[in-house]
Amino acid sequence: MLDTPVRMARFHTLEVADIQQETTDSISIGFRIPPDLKAEFAFIHGQYLTLKLNVNGTELRRSYSICSSPLDPDEIRIAVKKVAEGRASTQLVEQLKPGSRLEVMTPMGNFYTLLHAANRKHYVCFAGGSGITPILSIIKTVLRTEPFGRLTLFYGNTDSDRIIFRKALEELQAKYGDRLHVHHILTYGKDEDMLFNGMITVEKAAALTHRFVQDDADTEFFICGPEPMMVNVSEALEKLNVEKKRIHIELFTSPLSTEAKKPEVPASTGADLPLKGKAKVKIILDGNETEIEVAAKGDSILDTAEAAGLDVPYACKGAVCCTCKARIVEGKVSMDMNYALTDEEVADGYVLTCQSHPLTDRVIVDYDQH
Repeated sequence: MLDTPVRMARFHTLEVADIQQETTDSISIGFRIPPDLKAEFAFIHGQYLTLKLNVNGTELRRSYSICSSPLDPDEIRIAVKKVAEGRASTQLVEQLKPGSRLEVMTPMGNFYTLLHAANRKHYVCFAGGSGITPILSIIKTVLRTEPFGRLTLFYGNTDSDRIIFRKALEELQAKYGDRLHVHHILTYGKDEDMLFNGMITVEKAAALTHRFVQDDADTEFFICGPEPMMVNVSEALEKLNVEKKRIHIELFTSPLSTEAKKPEVPASTGADLPLKGKAKVKIILDGNETEIEVAAKGDSILDTAEAAGLDVPYACKGAVCCTCKARIVEGKVSMDMNYALTDEEVADGYVLTCQSHPLTDRVIVDYDQH
């Protein structure tokens, strides 16, 4: 069984070992991990790395999924696809060279399920474009960890030239036979079966699942790709009555069409009254305690802590990646948005500090309970 590494999010300087051109507009980047950082960069299939970049004098943080398997300890590799007007991705794809040194945060993310050699599960993956990246890590790891495990991949792209990791997938199919089935759905495809042409709509996702998946309690679904595709697949699975606990979704940008959860986090202590003015907020980080003042309205707890000079962990600041997750051990806060935490985590006092504002005059935020 692969266990989840527990650690605080920290940046380290890593050297780029090699760069591989995957398609005309995408690359994969392999990092060289020094021996003293091996434990820090241990990861679980499906997790991601956050890079801190300087683009024309501006600091940018961007998260990219890991495509390698944790079963290959000497390799940690991410994929980057250049996007229109994407400052970070353009710099990486066009300018990065082997030997370059980048600031890289330790692996994060919850886009996985724990594996065990005795499992007899069927993993059904829907990927679109560069959303294949964490899916590939999952596929590689399942095939080697669970000898009775099976995988079905539905992979959407505009055309065959845009299929990232096509060769790697073909090699895995050749090696593992019927344990891995890959179905390509191309926007401009010309397959005789129209099910494999066009966008992955709600109807198409339902039809693919109905034809190729015998859904039961041992089937788990993973979805990663452009937001419209993920919304469509999620809706299809909901209509097929798939339990939510068996559906895993990975987001790196805040959704445009889905409704964010906007919960208040229950207080462990403190009055249940709206706060006026500022709160005394104690930040617990790396065993150290720092007290700051945070306004009830305005900057988030994370932004205020960062402005006070604290090296608090964050990546997207968009309620998506969970890097800034912490636990409220005293007081009460509200979150503007939440696309990442489960209802159970919120009920247990966890928050996204990039979205959190105090509701009581005293709050204790513990990053060490991430």
